[in-house]
Amino acid sequence: MTVSSQHALAAAPSAEWLTAARRARVLSWISLVWMGLEGTIAVTAGVLAGSIALVAFGIDSAIEGFASLVIVWRFTGHRLLSEVAEQRAQKLVAVQFFLLAPYVAAEAGHALVTGEQPETSWLGIALVTTSLVGMPVLGVAKRRLADTLGSVATRGEGTQNLLCAYLAAAVLAGLLGNALFGLWWLDPVAALVVAGVAVREGLASWRGEGCADCC
Repeated sequence: MTVSSQHALAAAPSAEWLTAARRARVLSWISLVWMGLEGTIAVTAGVLAGSIALVAFGIDSAIEGFASLVIVWRFTGHRLLSEVAEQRAQKLVAVQFFLLAPYVAAEAGHALVTGEQPETSWLGIALVTTSLVGMPVLGVAKRRLADTLGSVATRGEGTQNLLCAYLAAAVLAGLLGNALFGLWWLDPVAALVVAGVAVREGLASWRGEGCADCC
């Protein structure tokens, strides 16, 4: 937690701050429902097609859903103005990044070594396309609210939404490359790229970095 972030929470909240907190909570509820549906569909489609990138996308959705739940918790009740709650939420959101990376990296490496080729999944292609469009909208909105709130935790959740969009783009490239050109290796390579980004963003969130008005 940075010094300016502590000051933002310690001061009496303005009407703008309280409105931003409510909006952050609403957006997190929307994300929670979205991630639940997306994760279930993605994992099912990934298992059926044998696509590690698609399964990783579904697991990432579940992790993002938990992060959204953390933000709902953070801005509910007596925790609304709590510095301790902000610190705990920041760490919990950061941990979610680290949960994804090891599994994805291990499975992607295994797929590259064994040469396991995923089948075409048009359901997966449609799913990741919707996330490629919708996740940036949620992510940017949350990061803007984070600057108003002085909340690294909220910014971390928004970053996860943007990471989901990056993952969607990578997975889409892999799925289309495999379906149209037989480039099966794009699937695990895409998953490895996302694993690396997840570790980087997790470290930044854990350290409390990235919030423009919190530094």
